[in-house]
Amino acid sequence: MPTDPGPIPPPPVTPQSAGTSEAASPPEAPEPPGGAGAPDLLPPPPPDEVPPPFWLKVWRFMIGAPRSLTDRTLFHRLSLIPFLAWVGLGADGLSSSAYGPEEAFRALHEHQYLAVMLAGMTAATIFIIAAAYSKIIEEFPHGGGGYVVATKMLGPRVGVVSGTALLVDYVLTITISVAAAGDALFSMVSLEWHPWKLPMEIVVIAGLTTLNIRGVKESVMTLTPIFVVFLVTHAILIFGGILLRAPELPATAGEVVGGFQGGIAGLGVFGVLVIFLHAYSLGGGTYTGIEAVSNGLPIMREPRVQTAKRTMLYMAISLAVTAAGLLVCYLLWDVAHVEGKTLNAVLCERVAAGLPLGHLLIILTLLSEGGLLIVAAQAGMLDGPRVLANMAVDSWVPHRFSALSDRLTTQNGLVLMGVSSMAALLYTRGSVRAIVIMYSINVFLTFSLSMLGMSVSRFDPRRRAGHWKRRTALFITAFVLCATILWITVREKFMEGGWVTIAITGTLVLVCFMIRRHYRATSKALGELYDQLAELPRVEEAGSDKVDPRKPTAAVLVGSYGGLGIHTAFNIFRAFPGHFKGLVFLSVGVIDSGGFKGDSAIDELREHTEQMLKRYVDLARGLGVPATYRMGIGTDAVEEGAKLCMDVVKEFPHTTFFAGKVIFQRERWYERFLHNETAFAIQKRLQWLGRTMVIIPARIEHH
Repeated sequence: MPTDPGPIPPPPVTPQSAGTSEAASPPEAPEPPGGAGAPDLLPPPPPDEVPPPFWLKVWRFMIGAPRSLTDRTLFHRLSLIPFLAWVGLGADGLSSSAYGPEEAFRALHEHQYLAVMLAGMTAATIFIIAAAYSKIIEEFPHGGGGYVVATKMLGPRVGVVSGTALLVDYVLTITISVAAAGDALFSMVSLEWHPWKLPMEIVVIAGLTTLNIRGVKESVMTLTPIFVVFLVTHAILIFGGILLRAPELPATAGEVVGGFQGGIAGLGVFGVLVIFLHAYSLGGGTYTGIEAVSNGLPIMREPRVQTAKRTMLYMAISLAVTAAGLLVCYLLWDVAHVEGKTLNAVLCERVAAGLPLGHLLIILTLLSEGGLLIVAAQAGMLDGPRVLANMAVDSWVPHRFSALSDRLTTQNGLVLMGVSSMAALLYTRGSVRAIVIMYSINVFLTFSLSMLGMSVSRFDPRRRAGHWKRRTALFITAFVLCATILWITVREKFMEGGWVTIAITGTLVLVCFMIRRHYRATSKALGELYDQLAELPRVEEAGSDKVDPRKPTAAVLVGSYGGLGIHTAFNIFRAFPGHFKGLVFLSVGVIDSGGFKGDSAIDELREHTEQMLKRYVDLARGLGVPATYRMGIGTDAVEEGAKLCMDVVKEFPHTTFFAGKVIFQRERWYERFLHNETAFAIQKRLQWLGRTMVIIPARIEHH
């Protein structure tokens, strides 16, 4: 759980306290311990350990037991090899073949002869965008999604636009995938069953949210068989469909040529081009999952870059063959829309009629298609919270979204993504045609910004490594394609739902700027306090490193080193003069999603936290106060902080705990959400365990 704000931007791995200490006015110098103090009142012994409540047992059964941060093989076992990454991330792109080609083909209307050119252009676009993102992976080996690329290449203000667009995009990834899955599965039943489609989709989103809270690898392993069945059945559908129509290929080719000639004669070259571009842009949903691989680098198995590039290649080939193949089959089998069925369902029924075990093929194809679309929703569950966490580390969204649960998942982000996608599903009533318009806009906004940023960076002499001209041409080509699709989609579909996406994204951008401004103002006020405390006088005789456990001891929960923790420690001696004979500084190093990127992350966090605590101890001893420190490592500041405090009680039984909390002159409704309640949460835990904890307020005036 993140602490109150520190310097912006925070480091990748930040020790976060189980309680912070802030204040508005400089303290007086502490009175060195000694002399007769207040009577030593020993609190009652803690009660016996209380068994967890029933709801917690049920929750643990659903999501699994906490991960052990001392397990050296943890990151290796959580990371994904290329095939599993292809399942968990590449499925987002492959599953778009269930709705992207259909939308493009239906937009052709009577000009179906353009399907051949549309298939070729679709495959070419997939390979161009995938190749560009493979180069991005090389330059951003720790994750090169739209937010990171735009921030690094075009600046943080452009980056936050890309980041918010990505957040909306991943919410709609979940929404459209589940909605399209419902369409595919309900294509097998009669129309009277269709009122149950929307409730089923809500249940699926809730189930996916729970599954992902269990952890990334478990969710991917569970869904792998569905992915394999999809590949097999759709390979049979596409290649079987083409082979069965092989005798008619010459006649179909003649019809295509005649259609071109007739279209140009009737509409002109420009008119035919307009129809083609319209269909091409509405098929933009076909390319929507390509970026997921570059966003998902942190969960790739080492060597990470090679794993990600291989995953990207798998996805590009499978998506290009599937999307282009379906468009060609639509044309060959003269597929038309049927009420209550997808075009893929209609195609499957016609192809299967000429194959042995055709009915079984229909069932397996539609079941695997629906299943894979649910797997595709996985990409939103994997990458959406990760983008949110990156923005939280940069203080664009509340810091609590960077926290990991004890299952090492971004639980707060997962819950937000799940709830938001349910809301989008209810708003659109599960209509894929409505969702795909809203979806494509932000997808190609982030694509365009990423390609623009990489194109601009190529002109920096420091980035002109080998083949820089070839890479520049690749990024410019990809930018032109993405920007064209974006412009046509916004222009054609603004009043049909495009405005909703633009309005929501724009509002989120404004909210992000307000949140960052608040964090900056708070950090500035706290920084001024540090400046006032930095030049405190030191005594000649240093304090001892031995804290007498038989005497009253003050335990101070601190975060990063600075005026915040110093002020809390000094105010103890102002409030209780002569009583406490020593200090114990406590801190919980909280591993967040920004820092959990490799096997060494926990060791680095432990070292960082220990060095910070030693600075506090050195300061206290320099002021003549005996001091020591204790620390813990975990994913939950409250849980680990309470455990650490009770461990300290065993060693120093006469301990009173202290922590700080930011308070504002006039607290506004959003400030409690932006700043954690860790200190009060730990205080409540300790009170139930029979221990005393004092909260020292940090007064911050609004700017």
